[in-house]
Amino acid sequence: MIRAAYTKRAAWIAAVCVVFALGLVPLCSTSAQQRRARYFEETGHNVYGDFLEFYEKHGGLAIFGYPLTGEFTVDGRQVQYFQRARMELHPESPEPYNVQLGLLGDELGYRQPPILESDIPPPGHPDKRYFAETGHTVTFTFLEFFESSGGLDIFGYPISEWGFEPDGRIVQYFQRAKMEWYPENPAGQRVQLGMLGTIYVQQNVDSRYTGREDPLILSRTLPPTPLTPEQTSIPADVMAITVRASLKHPIIGLYGAQTAYVYVFDQSSYGVPGTSVEMQVQYADGRSEVIPLAGTNANGYSQIEFSVEDLTPGQVVLVNLSARYGDLTANASAAFLPWW
Repeated sequence: MIRAAYTKRAAWIAAVCVVFALGLVPLCSTSAQQRRARYFEETGHNVYGDFLEFYEKHGGLAIFGYPLTGEFTVDGRQVQYFQRARMELHPESPEPYNVQLGLLGDELGYRQPPILESDIPPPGHPDKRYFAETGHTVTFTFLEFFESSGGLDIFGYPISEWGFEPDGRIVQYFQRAKMEWYPENPAGQRVQLGMLGTIYVQQNVDSRYTGREDPLILSRTLPPTPLTPEQTSIPADVMAITVRASLKHPIIGLYGAQTAYVYVFDQSSYGVPGTSVEMQVQYADGRSEVIPLAGTNANGYSQIEFSVEDLTPGQVVLVNLSARYGDLTANASAAFLPWW
């Protein structure tokens, strides 16, 4: 099958070049003849062309993770999602800016207010760097990783200070990424990037773009499709469901609003629409609140915003979610930390 795909592809390129030679369109370019593709069996997607070149040049798996979708078009722009990032093709920009990373940190709502003027470190501080563009600092090991692994092009500006997640993990959010600190890892592996791409895909990307591809079957021309109540790609028989849950604010104030995001998918990793979801919020002082969510949409996704108040700093709040689809059930949990 792979050999047949190569033969078909070679014939197509040859035909295109003949047309170019006849003067009907500009001369066939070297890059078109030499385009490479790499297939990731782990997630079943191809990466090719400019995206593959960017992937391999800027850190590969450690920076981007595995691809979660094929390449497709959104609002006239080619994009592809990875576990840790979204690549966007900007052909109107000169190299190396023809491929840029999407601002997933901002789009997922992780931006925090700027720090106080009194907390701004002095210029030239050896371990702290202040970014006036967003009003935040990057410090110590996170700063070393930022400067050695691509800087603004890969991470964007910081949109939060470092802070703690409910499990005690130290993290910091950037426009394009999330850094996580793993002191238990060997030297050189203690800063890891969080799965912002995974979170975004679960919440926002039509599941028809996440299905596995065959090697070298490149869906470059798949048109954008708005989310609708109908989804024809779901298998007729849903035999098992799984729930993934996340929260907008891993760290939150003592009063305000929190948002829970829920994604329900079946044994083939397709979103399951029409799933009933119920959320139970358990507070450290013993209070408990049960909140029903709207049924999942065509992509198996639902979300709800809920108010939080009278929280105790440093006391974790648990969010337990249960999903039911016919006779099938599944559960998931998340947590957030009141901090100020």
